Amino acid sequence: MPRTPDELRLLVEEYLERLELTAELGTLATSMRYALAGGGKRIRPVLCLAVGEAVGADAAALLPAAAAVELVHSFSLVHDDLPSLDDDAVRRGRPSTWAAHGEATAILAGDALLAEAIRLALSYPSTAVARELVAATIAMIGGQQLDLEGADDLEGLHRLKTGALFRASVLCALWAAEVPPDEHPAWRAFADELGLLFQVVDDLLDGDGYVATVGEDGARRLAVATAARARGSLDAVPGETAVLAGIVAELASRTA
Repeated sequence: MPRTPDELRLLVEEYLERLELTAELGTLATSMRYALAGGGKRIRPVLCLAVGEAVGADAAALLPAAAAVELVHSFSLVHDDLPSLDDDAVRRGRPSTWAAHGEATAILAGDALLAEAIRLALSYPSTAVARELVAATIAMIGGQQLDLEGADDLEGLHRLKTGALFRASVLCALWAAEVPPDEHPAWRAFADELGLLFQVVDDLLDGDGYVATVGEDGARRLAVATAARARGSLDAVPGETAVLAGIVAELASRTA
């Protein structure tokens, strides 16, 4: 029986807690673990594991890929908070990594989280998981630069900055589970809708982004329509997708 999102989240937390970081990192491991332990719902690694189980893979075999996605996400948050970018001294109710450990150490911790993510992705027999993760990371960084430049194309910006890592969460699971590439397009469509849903809901909660461009009511309508498309896209993929449908519903409910 497929695990619930809470059960998958527990698997992720346990794996991250016992994850052995490369010894050469020395004391930098302290700030890296601080960044990883910052809370959050672990939506991306949970999504990776849920997709893996939906296609019949063992969640335990997907944990390196799921953790790799989470490490990339954590790297992006550590760097986003830096004074030279968003200058956020608080992250999820506690000092951000740079505020707690110093700006220089935070830069190195973010770099190391990215390197460790690639190391985990390369633990599979095929390089496909790593290639997918690297492509998503490059897209995410490109989206951040567009954001710095004040890009007008909000959809294109979020497709890179937010959507790329959601696609990686899904596609890395497929590569790790050795799902044939000709079955990937339907899953990619689902990932794109889920990434958009996450961003629209995030903007509704923060009162910016899509809310600033189409208004709160328009953003809510967009969230409802995107959630419906995400649920509909699951009809086109094989396997047991009830858990994934539940993830869509959970995300959509945050607009209430």
